[in-house]
Amino acid sequence: MFQDFSVKTNPETGAPRLAALREVLAKRGLAGFIVPRADIHQGEYVADRDARLGWLTGFTGSAGFCVVLPEVAGVFIDGRYRVQVRSEVDLAAYTPVNWPQTQAGPWIAENLPDGQIGFDPWLHTHSEIEAIRAALAKTAVTLVPCDNPIDEIWTDRPAPPLAPARLHPPELAGEASASKRARLASALHGDSAAVLTQPDSICWLLNIRGDDIARNPLVQSLAILHADGSVDLFAEGAKFSPDLLEALGSDVNLCPPESFGAGLCALSGSVLVDPASAPYAVGPILSEAGATPHYATDPCVLPKARKNAAEVEGMKEAHHRDACAMAEFLAWLDAEAPKGELTEISVVTALEGFRRATNALTEISFDTICGAGPDGAIVHYRVTEKTDRPINAGELLLVDSGGQYVDGTTDITRTVAIGPVPEEARAPYTRVLQGMIALSMAQWPKGVAGSHLDALARMPLWRAGQDYDHGTGHGVGAALCVHEGPVRISRASTLPIEEGMILSNEPGYYRDGAFGIRIENLVLAVAADKGPEADSQREMLHFETLTWVPIDTRPVLVELLSQAERDWLNHYHATCLAEIGPHVSAPTAEWMEQACAPI
Repeated sequence: MFQDFSVKTNPETGAPRLAALREVLAKRGLAGFIVPRADIHQGEYVADRDARLGWLTGFTGSAGFCVVLPEVAGVFIDGRYRVQVRSEVDLAAYTPVNWPQTQAGPWIAENLPDGQIGFDPWLHTHSEIEAIRAALAKTAVTLVPCDNPIDEIWTDRPAPPLAPARLHPPELAGEASASKRARLASALHGDSAAVLTQPDSICWLLNIRGDDIARNPLVQSLAILHADGSVDLFAEGAKFSPDLLEALGSDVNLCPPESFGAGLCALSGSVLVDPASAPYAVGPILSEAGATPHYATDPCVLPKARKNAAEVEGMKEAHHRDACAMAEFLAWLDAEAPKGELTEISVVTALEGFRRATNALTEISFDTICGAGPDGAIVHYRVTEKTDRPINAGELLLVDSGGQYVDGTTDITRTVAIGPVPEEARAPYTRVLQGMIALSMAQWPKGVAGSHLDALARMPLWRAGQDYDHGTGHGVGAALCVHEGPVRISRASTLPIEEGMILSNEPGYYRDGAFGIRIENLVLAVAADKGPEADSQREMLHFETLTWVPIDTRPVLVELLSQAERDWLNHYHATCLAEIGPHVSAPTAEWMEQACAPI
């Protein structure tokens, strides 16, 4: 069950690999090179073959990039990874750079007087490259596309994934692929085709799933959706059985991946290309072939984010099943932790075991985050054999985990007190809980974006001069990626939240070297009932909770909670007990009676 990836991320390899890269760059006449985390699909998770950033630097986070210059190599990381990066990279060779506060363009201009910076046009988006070019416009530094020099020095690069593709059951998809294709094709509005490069968009559109990317049920592929509703699918033929091809139908044309460029060259007229997700290379290829790139949003992303009734029902079933496994785990943890024999790895292994005991788990939805004491302050901490530490009394244990089931995807975080609660953690824990409750109780007019709701979850912490360096919520796929765009609850999100969107609700607080706190449920945006004083013409939304797992009340300073917050928490726990209690083992049901007791 537990997999230790530390062998792949040895800081000691960073300096010699960096030196080898600089040698190749010098031979090519390049002053630098940009190494993204992304692959051709621009997804959060990449196959081992495409983990160039990790191979070069040792940094394993899910977001970031490196800019290699002659005298400095900056590893750009956001607030989730500022502690983690310092333990994974050779700090004598690489310089962590706080991003997005510092952007690549201005940083390059400050550190390089002139020269050419190379980039792989298949690993960056149009928007990304244009933003850097704009920042360098008044400098003597230019960006030039080139073949990837890392592929030249990475001699033992893994092979591409070849996991079998499979049909996503129609009763769970809620709409036939032909219907989706026709619906989206009719909305192209003058475009002859749309280029699709995100595997989750393609999997949703074609009602297929796969296992090419760990923890995500994806088929690595590219596609072109034509205005007549047909699709050219560029993927390895070995992944598709005759039965699956028959199910896809004659309007889906399976093509070799290497023919994608030729497929682009065959297009004419206006062609939709998403500037935020399609590789930069797509635009020039279309233009050189005589087509006109029309930069607009991937037509699949919003329909995919608005879950239909069948997808919502599947997600509810998955969350009920997952909640039973989580309750069994938390009861086990409360019984075993006082014995003093648990470590972070043993907790991760046990939790996956409880999920697998449902006999319905296809995979965990991401590598479990299990941080005890100071490790909990590392937002996306991944325990390894080297970092594994005991679960000690007097600490908080943060466990962020989830499951992939055929009918849905889950993501849940609970922070649990092990023995005596650290006094300095009580007030922050209570404020995080208040923020999670505030978002759970929120009601807002249709058209309000995630940036507005984000402040509700942060307000209790802000009042105390505290905050957290990650978004409050991300979209979640229906039996797809646990992190799904484009909807978010964050300061930067301007996209309105709509009915059917499923998001996480996960405020947190992290004290470096001491503890981390995060409490997370998944929620579904639904229409709110209009009260007697509501404007008759104003449509309102609110969140329906999907996650029914007890929240540890032992660290809570009850006197800080308002009556409304206490009522919400007590009602939540009463629902947990009613919905989940009858479906767990007798010892866990007894534990739930105590864990769900009113405060």
